[in-house]
Amino acid sequence: MNLWARVILRRRWTILLGTIALVLIAGAWGSTVMNKLGAGGYSDPGSESMQVERIVQEHFGRQTPDAVAVYTVPDGRTLDDIGDDISRSLDSIDTALLDRPVLTYWNTPAAAPYLRSHDGTQALAVVFAAGDENERIAAFDEIEPHLRVPGIDTDVTGFTALATAINDQSERDLVFAESLSLPVTLAVLVLVFGGLVAASLPVLVGALSVLGALASLRLISEFVDVNVFAVNIASLLGLGLAIDYGLFIVSRFREELAREGADTATAITRTLATAGRTVAFSALLLMCAFAGTLVFPQSMLKSLGFGAMSAVAVAAAMSLTVLPAALALLGHRISTWSWRTDAFEHGEARAQRFWGTVTSAVLRRPGVIAAAIITALLLLAAPVTGIKLGDVDHTALPPSSSARIGAETVAAAFPAANSGVLILATGTDDTAPPSDAIAGLRGAVAAVDGVTNVAVVGANEAVTVLQAQLSVPDRSQAAMAAVEDIRGLPAPDGVDLQIGGLSAITADGVDAIIDWLPVMIAIMAGATLLLMLLAFGSIVLPLKAIAVAFLSLGATFGILTLIFYDGHLSHLLGVSEGPLAAGMVVLVISVVFGLSTDYEVFLISRMVEAKHAGASTDEAIRIGATRTGRVVTAAATLLILVTGAFTLSELTPMRFIGIGMIIALALDATLVRMLLVPALVTLMGNANWWGPAFLRTPAAPAALPTTATVQ
Repeated sequence: MNLWARVILRRRWTILLGTIALVLIAGAWGSTVMNKLGAGGYSDPGSESMQVERIVQEHFGRQTPDAVAVYTVPDGRTLDDIGDDISRSLDSIDTALLDRPVLTYWNTPAAAPYLRSHDGTQALAVVFAAGDENERIAAFDEIEPHLRVPGIDTDVTGFTALATAINDQSERDLVFAESLSLPVTLAVLVLVFGGLVAASLPVLVGALSVLGALASLRLISEFVDVNVFAVNIASLLGLGLAIDYGLFIVSRFREELAREGADTATAITRTLATAGRTVAFSALLLMCAFAGTLVFPQSMLKSLGFGAMSAVAVAAAMSLTVLPAALALLGHRISTWSWRTDAFEHGEARAQRFWGTVTSAVLRRPGVIAAAIITALLLLAAPVTGIKLGDVDHTALPPSSSARIGAETVAAAFPAANSGVLILATGTDDTAPPSDAIAGLRGAVAAVDGVTNVAVVGANEAVTVLQAQLSVPDRSQAAMAAVEDIRGLPAPDGVDLQIGGLSAITADGVDAIIDWLPVMIAIMAGATLLLMLLAFGSIVLPLKAIAVAFLSLGATFGILTLIFYDGHLSHLLGVSEGPLAAGMVVLVISVVFGLSTDYEVFLISRMVEAKHAGASTDEAIRIGATRTGRVVTAAATLLILVTGAFTLSELTPMRFIGIGMIIALALDATLVRMLLVPALVTLMGNANWWGPAFLRTPAAPAALPTTATVQ
């Protein structure tokens, strides 16, 4: 970092303008990333249900519709009256977008009883789009306008329709969140720094980080499938972390600049050697945490990892290039446009007095405080024992959503139009299963709760495919329970059974996440342990950091379970209660664990710095807590503002992320980081610094460059 400081001080204009120009060019190229991203990737490609999907499609064509349009007859008219208008609109769909002609009540007499409601007020059109999952979702925007007929109330549902509705809403939420959080964040930074110039620097770095993250995703999409949701994650984290990193670096620069006799060169060098080194290490730690998502078989979860790692890497890179170069140019002028010349110093002194008082109280009663906070966190975490995971389904959308209304209508009145559960029956001797075995199987499946009918939808010399029609929406918890019950049925003699369909694909995806989640957590914990050991030369501090991070994580998910699964405050918050979406759980675990250790790094690094300078353990704790208390609290507040904007989303999963981040950050920056950690460090005393001798020996500080050497 000392070497990098010399480079920045010699080439400040080149680094500043060159990096900004490069990011703007890359951002312009990255702005086309949405055209390269897919909207699928939620399934486990190696699962039994996906194998059934491939076999059924090969022999009989796809059985899961992409879109189902529900037409409601206007008052005073009948289904036959509106048939011509609907048929003309459907016939205008480009046939290249379709796998087969649209199936409707009006053009398919054999299926008419299944495509018409009992009271004759509603009828269906069933659409099978052409191409793979991503191509079908992309084609939906061209197909949907033809499904809606003026003057006829229409609800469009189906997997592709639901995926499109959720993706479109998440994109709108992202634009809204960023447009709302940026000005509010700037206002908070002005209050923290006491001036506009200092406050604008982290926001500038945040904006550049978002552009850089989009360019990174654009590059990654050339080699692997990336889900569109990765853009939300990259933008969210890129903005939030860049602002946090900028806050840490600018605060440390102003602190160093205020030292007696310090010039700009000395302040830049000391800032990069301390806060800069911590930012670089923090980014590496976060990237390792997010790398754990790459173990999952679903490409959507891998996309979350790619998006998060891109955001972290770019945020750190901007914070260590553009920001110090700008600080080197500004020097003491960083206080320009402040309402008072010592606004920052005055606020810092006041914060240090406050946190000094808090830390002194912790040092006097560390055992009592640690026991009280640990007990409180464990109590908050208790509801996690009853947690149940599911997936994002129609209930993610608001009750007024056309796609959600359509899904519930189809399940209640048209179960045959659902994907239901597909049962692939194969003879053990590679011949078609005997008819009596199929008859017995149909009877057993029909007795399962939620099954309304069992029909043979395809048969040849090798396999027979049955469809169990369900009275509940595809991918709902009740549908996945039916899948589990059908899988529990004994196979007839001489017959092998495999279960598929959209609900089975969803259930297998959730099971894959549950199976791989311990591996992801082990990777995060192992990477944290190793990197913190290398950074601080202590074995005890990393172990404590991991334990505290899991305590914070447990408390966060305990509260989320109470709200989103048990339903407490769900009506007040406008969310649908039910099993927690497994993919969102993975995301929140990664982000919360990463940020927990991130703030731990900033606190502990100041303690270690003071300890290496000769302070006692208690003195190091006091210095670390008082010097970082204001910054960590401000950083958490800024991230709450950035992520909290997602609580205004109409999508339950987005609100899950927003509320989860608010809870985690509030707990971590107050109870955990500023109270529990100092208490535990106090109780462990000199054991905190125990570790391998070659790591415990601090390197001699590099000589600081003089002003003359960098001009």
